[in-house]
Amino acid sequence: MADREDLDGVVVYWRPLCPFCMHLRTRLRLARLRHAEVNIWRDPEAAAFVRLVADGNETVPTVTVAGRPMVNPSMGELMEAVRTHAPHVLSKDG
Repeated sequence: MADREDLDGVVVYWRPLCPFCMHLRTRLRLARLRHAEVNIWRDPEAAAFVRLVADGNETVPTVTVAGRPMVNPSMGELMEAVRTHAPHVLSKDG
C-alpha cells in the first residue's frame, strides 16, 4: 500500500495493461505532478482498498488526493482536487 508520507499527496492505484491507467499516468508525468503509484496486482492491500472505494470492483485508475478517493477521474477532476486538497504537489512551473 502507499507509504504514510503519500497520504497527504496523490496516489495512483493502477494495473498493467490498463489503457486508462497508462493515459492518466502519462498525463501526470507530463504535468510534472508529484505522485506515488501502486500496482494493485502486486499489492493485495491496495487491491482491497480499490474494491472498497469502487463498489467491490477493481476499477483503475483509482486515485487518492490527500486521502480522498476518486475512481477513474478525468485529468480535470484530478487537478481540481489537487488544487483544493493538495496544492503542495503542484509543480512550481505549472
